[in-house]
Amino acid sequence: MENLGKILVVDDEADIIEFISYNLKKEGYDVYTASNGKDAIPIAKKVKPDLILLDVMMPVMDGIEACKLIKADPDFKKTYVVFLTARAEEYSEIEGFNAGADDYIAKPIKPKVLISRLNAILRRKIKEIVSPSITVKDLFIDRETFLIHRGEQKIALARKEFELLFLLASKPGKVFTRDYILEKVWGEEVLVVDRTIDVHIRKIREKLGDEYIGTVKGVGYKFEI
Repeated sequence: MENLGKILVVDDEADIIEFISYNLKKEGYDVYTASNGKDAIPIAKKVKPDLILLDVMMPVMDGIEACKLIKADPDFKKTYVVFLTARAEEYSEIEGFNAGADDYIAKPIKPKVLISRLNAILRRKIKEIVSPSITVKDLFIDRETFLIHRGEQKIALARKEFELLFLLASKPGKVFTRDYILEKVWGEEVLVVDRTIDVHIRKIREKLGDEYIGTVKGVGYKFEI
């Protein structure tokens, strides 16, 4: 069977790990496991997974804290993090996206839905074309390192923050609708809450300042020129 990539499954419930691992292996993925966030990080450093499926509520180190550490590590700039949790409240989803998560899947898990969502995310990674880096205003947006250069300053963004900024900066002055941004940055098959774009825009502004991204009320966002 063709190998589709490496997935690290992190959950404190052994039966959940067994259930997910079985379905992912049957699909053709290499699967690695950990029972908490603290144990997951050294395993991730060793195996360099394409995607980490991360439970939110765990002992020792929860998924939110683990995600923050993973996203802050340059070794994982091209690794997707998907939260898996029984918590359905919107605030927990916002907290997850604030930590840098790429998607959010709720328990109870339906194997076909899980596989479809993960396949969609990893297909985008396989098909991802590295576009030329962009120089706009006083920013050099580097696709090779996922860093923003402003003079001597280097600014690191989470993956989705970077992709969102890169999209807007690719056509300065153009207004991108919220639906278009969701389709291009998150993909049609990934379900995210409506405030996801706003959260990511806020995080970009916190790191770069307010002068780069403009809000067009009721429509979307643009890179200011």
